[in-house]
Amino acid sequence: MTSIRFVLRIVLAISLALQAGPTIAASALFPSSEATNEEAVEADPFGRETPRSTVTGLLRALASDELAAADPYLAPPEGSDVPAEMLAARLRGALDSGGTLQTFQELSNEAEGDLDDGLPPTVERVGFLADGETPILLTRSEGEDGQPIWQVAGETLAALPDEVGNTPARSDLEIAGAPLWDWVKLFALLLLAFVIARGIAALILLGLRQVLSSKGGLYRLIDAALPPLALFVAIVTFRIWSDGTAISIVARQTVLRYLGIAGWIAALWFTLRLVDAFARWLSGRMERRERHQTASVITFARRVAKVALLVIATLGILDTLGFDVTTGVAALGIGGLVLALGAQKTVENLVGTISVLADRPIQVGDVCKVGDVIGTVEDIGMRSTRIRTLERTLVTIPNGDFSSRQIENYTKRERFLFNETIGLEYALSSAKLRQAIDLIEAALIENPRIADDPRRAKLRYFGADSLSVETFAYIETSDFNESLTIRNDLLLHIYERLEAADIAIAFPTRTVYLRREDEETGPS
Repeated sequence: MTSIRFVLRIVLAISLALQAGPTIAASALFPSSEATNEEAVEADPFGRETPRSTVTGLLRALASDELAAADPYLAPPEGSDVPAEMLAARLRGALDSGGTLQTFQELSNEAEGDLDDGLPPTVERVGFLADGETPILLTRSEGEDGQPIWQVAGETLAALPDEVGNTPARSDLEIAGAPLWDWVKLFALLLLAFVIARGIAALILLGLRQVLSSKGGLYRLIDAALPPLALFVAIVTFRIWSDGTAISIVARQTVLRYLGIAGWIAALWFTLRLVDAFARWLSGRMERRERHQTASVITFARRVAKVALLVIATLGILDTLGFDVTTGVAALGIGGLVLALGAQKTVENLVGTISVLADRPIQVGDVCKVGDVIGTVEDIGMRSTRIRTLERTLVTIPNGDFSSRQIENYTKRERFLFNETIGLEYALSSAKLRQAIDLIEAALIENPRIADDPRRAKLRYFGADSLSVETFAYIETSDFNESLTIRNDLLLHIYERLEAADIAIAFPTRTVYLRREDEETGPS
């Protein structure tokens, strides 16, 4: 859950940086007079600004030879006359006897603490004592210079056992503030957890090979996921085993902190292998379907996803090492904004490619009309689409422009329109005209490749040189060449029927009336 929150915080920081990038850059170049005149609040010399920094400083003090160094991190109970060094010794003894603290990654790095933990805003829970019920609390107050600071709450110090002698004795042979034997026990537990998790993963793969094909997609997916998943399970198992054990809290917290790096590596390893396995399976499927442009997009998307995962994991590791990643994320946001402005057309074409491939208005081999260009789609690339026109020229259209145009796909037609107008002679009588219309409609009805509805033949209008009979029907085929053959046969059939009934097809004619004018009698 903490890792998810951290990733969400990174995404939020990037979005805020992208929105505020120009403002930040402007303020850096032209600082305001108010900002320069305002006195900056001095940082706390003991680094108690956040729960994370407070616990880190407390552990550093508990690891030192002088327990009095822990005094700034303790808020003694009211009315207590116990020396600060004794309180620090009791706290260290209680933690070494099985007390637990949240790991470095789980501790809040915000000055306000975790506001969603159900506790008052000035109180933060950072662990439990050995009984598992008494919480270890931090309380927020104001330091001598007015800055907010976090300290171990007085009620937690009051709940510590009085007998320091009941805590495990500290050895003279210490490394980094913890007994050597505690380090040995921790690394032995870690090794055991890893061996067990790796052995279980190997057994699972061995069992799957008996029931699944090693070339199948499911087996490849599990095979890619198990090794990093085993590492992650080993880390979680070690965390469970180490919690509550009588081992130095300094050693435990140090190992758990830097195991967070291994956790990020395991998560990165797991997601990268999962992305590769899924991309290979999906690309193979697209290749078998001869959707080569989709396969190329999958390859590109895989690379983008891997780079994004690598960036997130790197930021997580830097945060675990104690670096302030907020400034880095803001810088990345500003750099990304500058890059996006410089490569605006490239980004537009990339988005257009994704849009074309997602909506699939056309595919390679389709005959379409894009704007005033008619032809066959030869390739849909990452930047542009190429169309072979009817005149055999090759037109390249950027995908950003292509996706915004009106696209008419002729290949997607499930049937073809038959909408011919047949002109008959004006010399026909009304009975012959009715007969002609019936013959044309019968020819439509008798053709098995003409759809039943709509299907009609009607006198549409009196033309300049013919009686116009309009047909409206659909040819039931999706193949263009076949539709031409059916149209040809149908027109010939209509012509033969009209010819047999002695009904002539009109052709453009003109009747000229001559007038002769006589000088005596006038025009005649």
